[in-house]
Amino acid sequence: MKKLVISLIILLLANAVLLFAQALPALPIQEYDYHIPANNVSAITMGMGGINLTNAADYFISYDNPALLVNNNGTAVATSFRLTNGSEMSYADLIKVSNLLRDKQFMYYTLITKNSAWSYHPVASTNFSEIYTAGDVTYSEYYDYQLDKAQMSIAAKDDKYPGLAGGLNVKYLTGRLVYLKQKRVGSNWVNVESLIDDKVKGASADIGLTWTEDRMVWGACFYDVLSRLWWENYSSKSLQRRASLGFQYQGDNYALLLSTQGRLSSSPETTYHLGFVKNWSWSRSSSSGKSSDQNIVLRAGIYSKDFNGTGNINYTLGSGYNFNMFRIDFAMTNDGIRLRDSQYLFSVGVGIQ
Repeated sequence: MKKLVISLIILLLANAVLLFAQALPALPIQEYDYHIPANNVSAITMGMGGINLTNAADYFISYDNPALLVNNNGTAVATSFRLTNGSEMSYADLIKVSNLLRDKQFMYYTLITKNSAWSYHPVASTNFSEIYTAGDVTYSEYYDYQLDKAQMSIAAKDDKYPGLAGGLNVKYLTGRLVYLKQKRVGSNWVNVESLIDDKVKGASADIGLTWTEDRMVWGACFYDVLSRLWWENYSSKSLQRRASLGFQYQGDNYALLLSTQGRLSSSPETTYHLGFVKNWSWSRSSSSGKSSDQNIVLRAGIYSKDFNGTGNINYTLGSGYNFNMFRIDFAMTNDGIRLRDSQYLFSVGVGIQ
């Protein structure tokens, strides 16, 4: 009798869970693919082609390859922000690119110390509201999605193999989704589906590697190799895993970079990147005997999936100025040489020691 009662209780609970799951509207996010070149946080990286796996002269190196932190012995704080021209977007486009960062809603903060870094990053920040007519029915849709990331990065190398370095990013993610679709019935608005107001927590990890030999540097990084996002009322999801490979030749005052990035365990979406960096450095002494170190950098690059026509190629251009402990960098990127569609990325950094 006890076994029968327990079985009935389990069956009732299972049915209740199934009915609850069936009552939930579909989660309006179709992909979790965030580490794409267009979303890079560094003005330095963006100016030289969108990916940086080999160049350590960047306050934001932990984003693309934490292994580059291995030779960092100073301390610095830096922030970056993005400006982009506004563009109209349909709801169908929005849910296909859940990684999109909207106008003036991007800010990245990082603190770099010896062989390590701590960063805050709004991974996704999208807001959409529209009233439209389909047939004889008027609909209203509201969509607001925010996902934030706190990241710890560490790097190390083995004295037995001085050219080899490894790095690790550990990420904690937290966010919220609010979605509501309604239709007009007479003078009233009626919900088409139940209001979605759900929170999400997550964790993820990146693994980076570099190998340095004379003037050449090889780099690799695997993004979100272990990841999970746990929704309060929906099934858990994994972030899209990606991998990047890169090579750099370092001259006396210039660098040439080649790299590629693609998805793992998913349909191919490989991009190819080419970047060039030119440096001018000088020192100036004051009457008091103090010297000031200054540096101006020019960066240029391109990246594309297939380089089939100018419309499929992203062109990047950037510059930077360094004065002692202060650093300012700027980058512009656009596809098809359309300046009106350009995105602008700025960063400011201060070396503490």
